[in-house]
Amino acid sequence: MALDGILLCKLIPEIRKSFPARIQKIYQISPTEILFQIHGTQGKQQLLISCHSRYNRILITKRSYPTPDEPGNFVMLLRKYLEGAMMIEITQAELDRWCTIEVRRRNELGDAEEVQLVVELLGNYANLLLVRSGKIVDALKRIPPFENNRRMILPNCGFVPIESQHKKNPFETCIVNPDEPLTRQFGGFSPFLSREAEYRMRNGESFSSFMKEIEDSDSLFIANSANEAVFHCIELKSVGRCVQFPLFEGFDVLYYHREEKERIKEISGDVFHTVKRQLKHQNQKLPRLLKEYDEALTCDIWKKYGDILYVSGTRETHGQSEITLEDYETGEPVRIPLDPRLDGSRNAQRCYAKYRKYKTGQGYLLEQIDLCRKEIAYFEGLIEQLEQADFETASEIRDELVKGGYMKENSSRKKRKKKNEQLHITTLTFHGTRISFGRNNLQNEALTFHHSRKSDLWFHAKDYHGAHVVVHDSSPDEETIRLAANIAAYYSKGRESSSVPVNYCPVSSLKKIPGAKPGMVQLGSYRTIYIDPDPDALESAGVPVAQ
Repeated sequence: MALDGILLCKLIPEIRKSFPARIQKIYQISPTEILFQIHGTQGKQQLLISCHSRYNRILITKRSYPTPDEPGNFVMLLRKYLEGAMMIEITQAELDRWCTIEVRRRNELGDAEEVQLVVELLGNYANLLLVRSGKIVDALKRIPPFENNRRMILPNCGFVPIESQHKKNPFETCIVNPDEPLTRQFGGFSPFLSREAEYRMRNGESFSSFMKEIEDSDSLFIANSANEAVFHCIELKSVGRCVQFPLFEGFDVLYYHREEKERIKEISGDVFHTVKRQLKHQNQKLPRLLKEYDEALTCDIWKKYGDILYVSGTRETHGQSEITLEDYETGEPVRIPLDPRLDGSRNAQRCYAKYRKYKTGQGYLLEQIDLCRKEIAYFEGLIEQLEQADFETASEIRDELVKGGYMKENSSRKKRKKKNEQLHITTLTFHGTRISFGRNNLQNEALTFHHSRKSDLWFHAKDYHGAHVVVHDSSPDEETIRLAANIAAYYSKGRESSSVPVNYCPVSSLKKIPGAKPGMVQLGSYRTIYIDPDPDALESAGVPVAQ
């Protein structure tokens, strides 16, 4: 569900309270999201502009967002023109889904000038434009003439505002034509808001009281309809039960986690690419190794071929690709493959050479097959971790790949890493007992061997890649044990299964496997509990649940 003009007109006055505001930093946190760090009348704040086709919006947000190591071209342009400038005013075009932010800056000569940030929240056509002296400097999404010849959005093109729809303002008139849809009569009405208004009017409510409720609202109401979240600034009586949030917070609740995975893939796209490439390489390599091992198991037949060639005394084999000779033990005819360039004696030597190669190669191939299978399991585990990762977890997986030699570290990340090298192990308190768990291999390794006592209880989903969970108590109650097992089951590949077996034991029963990947352990004595992963139970206990 998209933002409509009525809801946008509720957001703009709230944003205007922060103006005038100085632009301190500008980041592109995903392909469709620009984040402005500003300092205005409300102190330091973050202004988020999203041009996503479904989640487009503009709001002040308190959520934390990661920033890419290398900014894109459009962000570099915005920084050139806008960093240090002042946001003066924000205005909506009638009740349409677009608005303009007036920005005062100083040009290269030090003279004051005004530029405009045009925010267009039009579904698939959502966009952010920088306009100077009536011309487009650039836009987040460029639109060439073959896509829209009436309104090109390209650098140095003249800025053409979106045409007005010339509809009535519902805040100024309450005259409703019952024979015409509200979306055609009034500006700012979406089909969803129109259905809500019509439902209320059918149930005895007047259009004027409906608009008065919108005008007085400072909240966002969220409900579910046909498995899709619907929302507006008034209670949604046509849908049913709603949850009420403060206006800006409601949008963060709606969209933050939905777009989080896209942001992670944008910022850590090379991590996803590296892991998937390595997994594909190992999956292609394993069948070849197995085929070579099967061939190596035929080593004895090549020794037999050499013996038969020598015993038969065959000399002249030039030009022949095979020969049939009698087995000196059984008397049966045996077809022996030959190299047509060699004589009988040299072909026999060739058979012995293949025998030695296959014989010695069996052990080596078994080692490579075992290593290949471990690599496949390792990268499958990383993909599972990335699917459930937050920003810090994805960044630490990158560090793990760098340490393993699968990726190269760039200089900008080296400088940033020195500021905070501590791993982001998740910790909570339940019934007075601390529970910690890791969401990647480095966190698992550190938690198990560096942040736990020997007497603490350790949990891990059996036969699955997943989180190491540590209860910092030697004898927790049953409810705590079940919660820890629930965490281990949920943060594993078995999260969609039922009756997931979870092994648990004291940390003293664990051993580090020499030469193994980070987070790999060997269990001594342990017990097993079977649990159904329950995200609702985790959330009620204060456990952050991956979306």
